[in-house]
Parts: sequence; C-alpha cells; structure tokens
Amino acid sequence: MKIAVIGAGYVGLSNAVLLSLSHEVVLHDILEEKINCINKHVSPIADPEIEQYLTSGLLNLRATTVLDEAIKRANYIIIATPTNYDPQLNYFDTSSVDVVMDYISQYNEKAIIIIKSTVPVGYTVLKRKQHPRMEIIFSPEFLREGKALYDNLYPSRIIVGSDSKAAIVYANLQLEGAKKKEVPVLYTESTEAEAIKLFSNTYLALRVAFFNELDTYAEIRDLNTKQIIEGVGLDPRIGSHYNNPSFGYGGYCLPKDTKQLLANYKDIPQNIMTAIVDANRTRKDHIADMIISREPKVVGIYRLVMKSNSDNFRQSSIQGVMKRIKAKGIEVIVYEPVLHEEFFFGSKVVNDFDEFILKTDVIVSNRFFSELEPVRNKVYTRDLFNRD
Repeated sequence: MKIAVIGAGYVGLSNAVLLSLSHEVVLHDILEEKINCINKHVSPIADPEIEQYLTSGLLNLRATTVLDEAIKRANYIIIATPTNYDPQLNYFDTSSVDVVMDYISQYNEKAIIIIKSTVPVGYTVLKRKQHPRMEIIFSPEFLREGKALYDNLYPSRIIVGSDSKAAIVYANLQLEGAKKKEVPVLYTESTEAEAIKLFSNTYLALRVAFFNELDTYAEIRDLNTKQIIEGVGLDPRIGSHYNNPSFGYGGYCLPKDTKQLLANYKDIPQNIMTAIVDANRTRKDHIADMIISREPKVVGIYRLVMKSNSDNFRQSSIQGVMKRIKAKGIEVIVYEPVLHEEFFFGSKVVNDFDEFILKTDVIVSNRFFSELEPVRNKVYTRDLFNRD
C-alpha cells in the first residue's frame, strides 16, 4: 500500500510512523526544517516513541516539502493539517484541508481521502458534495501530545466515519500497526464521527474545569483540595483519573474544540457548553488574582509548555495567566529552555536557572518540577499530584 500523510505535526507524524511499519509512506509538510529532521531520523517534536521508531530502521518512510511527490501515487491520503478556531468567523479555519483536497481532486482523485484534522460538524458531507468523484472519510484522532505514537500503538478505540470497503481497509491499516489487541472499532456516519471528536474533547475540558473550580473553592475557603479530590474520586463512577488541578485547559485541541462545538450549538438550547468555555477564562482570572495578591515586584513564569514532557506551548494556559499579571503593571520574566528568543511577548527570557530564581519574588508553574524543590516557598502552583 502506498500512503501519503499531509501534515507532520504530532497527529500526522505519529500516523506516518505507525503505517510505515508495513507500508510505503510519504510524509508532506511545508516546513523544510521539519522535513529535514525526519529524513535524518530525528523527531521534530517531543515524543519518546516517535524518537525511538525513527531511529529503529524499521520504517519505510520519507518526507518531502513537495505535495505532488507525496500524493501522485498514493492509494490512501491522510490529511492531518492544522485547523484553528477563528473567533471572528466563529468557526474552524479549514483552509489548510480545503487546499489539499482541491489539489488531490486535480492530481489523484482515485485516492481514498482520510481526514484526521479536526473539522466542524457537517464538514465531510459538504466536501463530498464539492468533490463527488472522490471518496472522503473522516476518522477522528484521540492522541495525547507527547504520547501520540503510543496512543496509536495502544489505541483506546478506532472510529471511522463510513462503513465502505475503503473505510474497513483503513481501520485494518490502523489495527495492523497497533500492538494492542482487542481494539474497539466503530463505523459511523461521517457527521456523527465529527461530533464524537468534538464532544469527546469537550467532555475532557468539562472534567478539567470541574476539578479546577473545586480547587478554586477549596483555595479560597482554605480547605485541603487534595483530600476533597481523593474522596470524590473513590466513587467508581467518577474515578481518580484526569483530576489534577491546573491553570486551565490548553494545548492544540481543547480550547479550539470546545469553542467550535459551542459554535455548532447555535440555535440549540444549552447551558453547559457555554459554561465550559467561560470556566476556563474564569479560572485564569482566579489564578492571576491569587498571584497578584502576593504583591510581587517580579513574577517568574517557569515553563510556557502546556504540560510536562512537552515542547509545545501553543495556547498553554499559563500564557493567559501571564497576560493578566502583566496587565496590572507587574514585571514578568520567563524561563523556557525550548525558547531561544530574547523576549516572549515583551517579557524578558532568562534561561539561566540560577539568575531566574534570584530575580523573581514569585515563581508561577502550572506543573511542579523537581528542580523547583529548593525554592518551593517561592512557587505558586496548583499541581497537587505531580502529574498531568
């Protein structure tokens, strides 16, 4: 099987690695630096399993910046390009997917198209009408950043928005590379598959928001948050997973997916979807207020990344806290080893740890790292369980 994967982010790269264990895969991205890394068997993202497999010699994988080179002979084309929520349009910006699909329609319309990018509910049906000669299938991904290949090797489920012969073949391609046996596979209509993706991520955001608001209550009332969460989690219907307080949900998916689902609720009665989006904003307000109440002259932001074992800080919640603190006229400096610029949104980057510690009155850290232990008294964090 010849497979093209368009987009070398954590979704595209992890899928390309998985499928190239048994098939010929060409991975396309517009960033030459990223492509060069992959062809040198170096992962451009922090993901232990991807790093391991790229150097294993087991993969039939090459990368290119030339789109035609990737798609022209492909039997399956997986689109994993980024789709960002546009607050002005109140809709996902799907232009990256649209451009690729238009190109495929001209040069390889016989290929089976698998959309992995997150899209609005109803998008696939629209694209099928625009390209009636192409078979277009939506198959959502449920991957954690930093654990993307692991989640492909040990998937919780595989969902495919079609039950056609090509859809079944695609599901089997995913199963073929997986190490986990007995993986649930669900074939649905395309629109239902799109909804599953958005509702799944919005439920995760709801859970984050719930435990964050529990923590806000406990912090203001001077209660032991950890004891409350542990007690609540003993109910098996609730459980002790995904319950560690934070500065809010962030990263690639949850902020944009919750807003897109809310946009899809236009003219549909609801209360919870609005509350989930609003709760994240309120949580950042609260965190900033607690830091400001300490009356610091200099606040140090320890790591911009979304979570531990990550090198991504797009939409990380700590940035929202940082902006609120700066708005009060308080000086903010940043410690972030993966950042090589001198300033980050007007704040000085200080990547000498000892200098960073000396200059700060309060150190703000979404997740507690062991190197902060000697200055724990300076640190403001809501990380209770030392895990994500």
